[in-house]
Amino acid sequence: MASSSYSNSPCAACKFLRRKCLPGCIFAPYFPPEEPQKFANVHKIFGASNVSKLLNEIQPHQREDAVNSLAYEAEARLKDPVYGCVGAISVLQRQVLRLQKELDATNADLMRYASNEMPQGYPGNSGSNQMGRRMNNADSSFGQYEYPSPYYMSSWDNSFSGDHPDKPGDSNT
Repeated sequence: MASSSYSNSPCAACKFLRRKCLPGCIFAPYFPPEEPQKFANVHKIFGASNVSKLLNEIQPHQREDAVNSLAYEAEARLKDPVYGCVGAISVLQRQVLRLQKELDATNADLMRYASNEMPQGYPGNSGSNQMGRRMNNADSSFGQYEYPSPYYMSSWDNSFSGDHPDKPGDSNT
């Protein structure tokens, strides 16, 4: 019984626009009757005529993604009329940059801590079982040990040092 009432009920778009939902309705597959706010948001931002034209112009297999994108952008526009989803993207990008800086600072602290905890004559560090080995590179200004772990910067990565002589644009030669 529920399936027959579902098939007879108009899609959210036709219900919102107060028109009869025909069997070939372009909106019906993407705006089900149980999601009326989805169409209301899309209609308020883009207009039903523009959405209909868009859906008719794109391939059927791309329509669902297009409707989901329109619905996301419409919701973001209603929350932030000036920036829309670009505002959300900017917030996330700033968060990624902040977290990257925090990660870099934590890695630098970890390197400083590890280099201070492992002195040259540390007992138990002999032969091939050494945890860290003394760096012979006089150019390196960061730490005195090189660690084979993937959690530490390798000796070829000089991005942590601003005074590497091989770096282009360096004035410390």
